[in-house]
Amino acid sequence: MTRILITGGLVITAAEELLADVLIEDQQIVALASTGSEVAAGWTADRVIDATGRYVIPGGVDAHTHMELPFGGTSASDTFETGTRAAAWGGTTTIVDFAVQPVGGSLRAGLDSWHAKAEGNCAIDYAFHTIVSDVTEEVLKELDLLTESGESTSFKLFMAYPGVFYSDDGKILRAMQRCAGNGGLIMMHAENGIAIDVLVEQALAAGHTDPRYHGEVRRELLEAEATHRAIKLAQVAGSPLYVVHVSAASALAELATARDQGLPVFGETCPQYLFLSTDDLARPGFEGAKYVCSTPLRPREHQAELWKGLRTDDLQVVSTDHCPFCFVGQKELGRGDFSKIPNGLPGVENRMDLLHQAVVEGRISRRRWIEIACAAPARMFGLYPRKGTIAPGADADVVVYDPGATQTISATTHHMNVDYSAYEGRRLTGRVELVLSRGNVLLEEGRWLGRAGHGGFLRRGTCQYLS
Repeated sequence: MTRILITGGLVITAAEELLADVLIEDQQIVALASTGSEVAAGWTADRVIDATGRYVIPGGVDAHTHMELPFGGTSASDTFETGTRAAAWGGTTTIVDFAVQPVGGSLRAGLDSWHAKAEGNCAIDYAFHTIVSDVTEEVLKELDLLTESGESTSFKLFMAYPGVFYSDDGKILRAMQRCAGNGGLIMMHAENGIAIDVLVEQALAAGHTDPRYHGEVRRELLEAEATHRAIKLAQVAGSPLYVVHVSAASALAELATARDQGLPVFGETCPQYLFLSTDDLARPGFEGAKYVCSTPLRPREHQAELWKGLRTDDLQVVSTDHCPFCFVGQKELGRGDFSKIPNGLPGVENRMDLLHQAVVEGRISRRRWIEIACAAPARMFGLYPRKGTIAPGADADVVVYDPGATQTISATTHHMNVDYSAYEGRRLTGRVELVLSRGNVLLEEGRWLGRAGHGGFLRRGTCQYLS
C-alpha cells in the first residue's frame, strides 16, 4: 500500500475552501485534516508533497470530447493517447467522449468501435456518451440496456447535420420518451440544420466562401429556435434535457426561462464561446478556418451573457467540445467552400487554465471554477463523488495548482496533436504543477510521468441532479 500526503495547500472544492492536508492510500483519498492539526500531524506517508502556496483541487472532468472522430472526410487529429495526455497536462483527469452509432447499425456497434480505439491507450480515466444517429425500435431498446448497465447513460441527438447525424422531431421525441422512463439523459445539439443548409446553399451561390460565412449562416436565431423546440419536446416527453455547447445569448435565455419554470433542463458552454468571437472567424486570408466550429463563435457581446449564465447556474458545465483538425491538410479542405471546413477546435489542454483566468479577473469565484469544471460535470453524468471532488472515498485524482505562475499559450509548447492553438499568444495567470490520477503521478513540474493504458473505462450512474 502506497501512502501519499499532500500538505499545506488550499484545498478547493465546489463546496468549501480549507487549508488542509490530504492523505492518499493507493488509488483513493482516505482523509482530510486541517493543516497543523493534531490529526494531520500524526499521519505518515511514503511520499510527502509540499503544496504550500498552492491550490489543491480535484482533477478536471471534461464531459465533451471527440478523440479520433471521423468528420467531413477526415478525422480529429488527437488520438485517445495524445488527447488524454494533453488533457492531463492541463489538469483534466477524466474525459467523457462520444461513441458514434453507425447509420443502419446499433449503438452496441458504435460503442465497440470506440472501446477498441480507447482501450489500452488512455493516460486518464474515460467514459462514453453515445451519439444516436438512427432512432429505431431496436435502438430504443438499447437505450434501456445501456443505461441499466452503466456503460452509457447519456445519449446525444442532433437537430443539425442533415444526412449525417440529424434526427427529426419525431425520432427525438421517441428517444426522449424512452429516457423519461429509463433515467438516461438526452444531450442535444440544438441548431436548425434544415434551415442552415438552405442558408449555406444561398451563401455559396452568392460567392460567399470565406470562413466567416460559417458563422453568418448558422444564425443565432436558429440556435435559439432549436433550443426552444428541444425544451418543448422534452417537456412533452417528460424527460430531462442537456443542451451542449450553448453559444448564443438567445439560446441561453430559452434555457433560463425553462429552468425558471422548474423544468429539468441543463446547459453547457465551452471556453471558445467565453474567450473567442466572430472577430476570430473573420481573420484575414484563410486564418478564420482555425475557428470554425459548431455551434459557431458569436459576436463578442454574447460573452457577458454566458458568464452571467455560469454565475446564476443557468449554465452548469464548461466542457471543451475538443475536436481538433490541423490547419494544414485538414482545415484546408474548405478552401473555396466554408462548408467543407472540418468543424472543431482544440482545447482539452487549456480549459482549466482559461477558467482560472476568469477567477483572476473576478468573473467567477474559485469554488465556482471547480464546480463548473469538476463537480457539476461529474454529477451531471453519474460520476460523483468518485470524480469531481476531494473527499474521503473519492478517487485520488488531484491537481496541485500554482495560482501565481504565468504562462503563454502556444502551439509550440502545447501537447495536443494539432498544428495551431485557438488561443495563441494569450497570457494566463495560473498553471498546473502536479497531477495525480488514482494516486499515480502523471505530471510533476513539467515532467511527464504518465503512460498510455493507465486510464480505465468508467461505468456511470444516471444524472445526479434528478435523484
